[in-house]
Amino acid sequence: MAIKVVGIHHHAVRVGDGGEDLDAVHDFYTTVLGMGHDEGRPNIPEVPGWWINVGDGGQIHLIGGAFPSVVAKGPGQDPAAPHVALAVENITEAKEELDRQGVSYFTSSAGETQQIFVHDPCGNMIELHQFDKCRCIAANRGDK
Repeated sequence: MAIKVVGIHHHAVRVGDGGEDLDAVHDFYTTVLGMGHDEGRPNIPEVPGWWINVGDGGQIHLIGGAFPSVVAKGPGQDPAAPHVALAVENITEAKEELDRQGVSYFTSSAGETQQIFVHDPCGNMIELHQFDKCRCIAANRGDK
């Protein structure tokens, strides 16, 4: 049985080291493209960034700081690396299915949110998280 993906929530991109480059990219998204940023983004020590809101259904996470980041668990296991985040119906079942299929992954957490990171056959990183635990959707941010 396959994992039940229910949506795409964010795309995470690396932006320089987090200094002027990060501010310039933030200004581009907010001034040129007219997008707002998530005021509730948690402070992640040594991982500066902005979560840019894309309508009501997703975000672009701009991530700066040293790479690999301080939250890296080892080579190829850095949640601050570029990735796409997909929401799954049930994170526990997703993990069980990855185990059943013998797919390598690593986990991380952000508050209550459990994250599972996998790499596709070309090395692209994919984050899986519980659909109702992410701030990517406006309804979960309390914006509305």
